[in-house]
Amino acid sequence: MAVKVNSEQVKKAIRSSVPLAIKTYTLPHETEEYLEEVLALFLKEFGQDHLKDRLAYCLKELAVNGKKANTKRVYFQEKNLDINNPSHYDEGMRTFKEETLSKIDHYLEQQKDAGLYIKIVFHVQQRTFTISVKNNTEISRKEQMRVYDRIARSRAFETMEEALSTVIDDSEGAGLGIVILVLMLKKIGLDEDSFDIDVENGETVARITLPFNEIHVENLDLLSEEIVREINELPQFPDNILQLQNLINDPDSEISAIARQISTDPSLTADLLKVVNSAQFMLPKRVDNIVEAVKLVGLRGLKNLLYSYGTQQILNQKMKWLWNHSYKTAFYAYNLAKNFKRKKDLLDDAYVGGILHDMGKIIFAEVHPQLLERISGFCEERNIDRQLFEDLSAGLNHAKIGGMVAEKWNFPESLVQAIRYHHEPMQCNPAMRDVVYTVYLANALVNLEDGEISYDQLNQTVLQSYGIKSHEQVDIIIERLSKAFEHESARRENW
Repeated sequence: MAVKVNSEQVKKAIRSSVPLAIKTYTLPHETEEYLEEVLALFLKEFGQDHLKDRLAYCLKELAVNGKKANTKRVYFQEKNLDINNPSHYDEGMRTFKEETLSKIDHYLEQQKDAGLYIKIVFHVQQRTFTISVKNNTEISRKEQMRVYDRIARSRAFETMEEALSTVIDDSEGAGLGIVILVLMLKKIGLDEDSFDIDVENGETVARITLPFNEIHVENLDLLSEEIVREINELPQFPDNILQLQNLINDPDSEISAIARQISTDPSLTADLLKVVNSAQFMLPKRVDNIVEAVKLVGLRGLKNLLYSYGTQQILNQKMKWLWNHSYKTAFYAYNLAKNFKRKKDLLDDAYVGGILHDMGKIIFAEVHPQLLERISGFCEERNIDRQLFEDLSAGLNHAKIGGMVAEKWNFPESLVQAIRYHHEPMQCNPAMRDVVYTVYLANALVNLEDGEISYDQLNQTVLQSYGIKSHEQVDIIIERLSKAFEHESARRENW
């Protein structure tokens, strides 16, 4: 029975720049059809529908090769042959193709029992669309050299006819197919560097990297910049916040003067006392004195509090569900930093980065009708597809837009990076990696808890940087963070 593709899930993966992973053990025909539909949806989102047939061929070729690689492992094991022993390898390959084809169901069942899978991952990042086909058996050096040999041979051909009319050793099952794959990529304007195969974290990964249509990328950037310019409804921070920032930056300022300035704003005073009395500070008793609160938070913490407070004053809190998500992300980020990284300077940046990471979404939620009209006119003038703006308003590029607004408001670079790259942590400035990774992971864990994403969509490099090695470990962390957040929320309600 065919599985229906969830188009909303695909769009969500694109807009949040999270990988969409599909795992299969035997790659039945209905799964191949499903993968082709998902590919078509990804390409449609970026106006690349015309590439569908050629890329579908490439995807199928790589998926079938991954399945054959797994079949080869169970076949060699059944024959008591060592796949890494050259003489054993040659012996096994003499009979592999004929015997596995005649008993394919048997070997597919064997590889399923052994937990050997094929995982197809679609991922949109910045200016590229990546299709990765992974299988959890490591390609041998000999096999990898055979593939590279096929790629090198493909340079000699300009057409499919030339390749098909040339005798190529196809005993491996990936000979002519790889050559045709590279020729297909050439046909759509890509060179052989857009295809690669290697071993990563115990998996063989075959990857095709497709840059977006340059006109589409330019229009996306142009529209994002125009939106930030046009948002006159988002002024600079209120005067009292600017005065406080100046006081904090003045090395001659006294704590008492800063406290007096804070006390002129009842709402800010309440926010400060809430933070000081929250679980972050683990104080034995409630603090109500502003001077004492400023000392406890520290000037760095106070600075970050002002960015959070000022942003919320300007963007107000109509989108309650979005702010609730932000507060939960902030709580998770703070506790991840505290319990895993143990770096004091990271705590405040992680917390505020968590609160502000979805600024771009909140900005769109607060967009005024007049702005929509102006942007619509801008699209018409520049001949930009109206659908592109609608995609932006639905969340596409929200991280970039949020980062641009944060720059407009002169946020520190650590917060700009946390907002800009909270879906694409690998793209951040390495100097800001700690805060970006922390905010990314906190947001991802909240989304995982809410059923928005799956474990396979988590960035493995970020997990490794936190010493997280398994799905079970992630589940335990979420359970503990969730209980702590519920307890903290109850405390806040009782204030």
